[in-house]
Amino acid sequence: VQLQASGGGSVQAGGSLRLSCAASGRTFSLSNVGWFRQVPGKDREFVAGVSGSGGRTYYADSVKGRFTISRDNAENTWYLQMNSLKPEDTAGYFCAANIICSGNDCYWNRVIGYWGRGTQVTVSS
Repeated sequence: VQLQASGGGSVQAGGSLRLSCAASGRTFSLSNVGWFRQVPGKDREFVAGVSGSGGRTYYADSVKGRFTISRDNAENTWYLQMNSLKPEDTAGYFCAANIICSGNDCYWNRVIGYWGRGTQVTVSS
């Protein structure tokens, strides 16, 4: 499975961006999918996840109420709508598939998971 993220860019604080992740290959095997972000020198951070059917979503506390994750299984694509962006949201955003979710948290497992290239989001104050 190959994942391609897009939609990053530079915005001012309070602005919005929509990220997309398109999957290709053995997409019928995908379950939970989501987004992570990372700033150079810091640990990777879970942002949002969505179940295989799209009926269950997971969010990090830092983005709850501002970000919305969704997926279109017919198009093998999932999205991250980011509103009310803050400078601290600045990071490289990476999409991931077959992530493991429990409670309100998700993590990527290298044995079963897939990881895409990142797209940069920069929020200026």
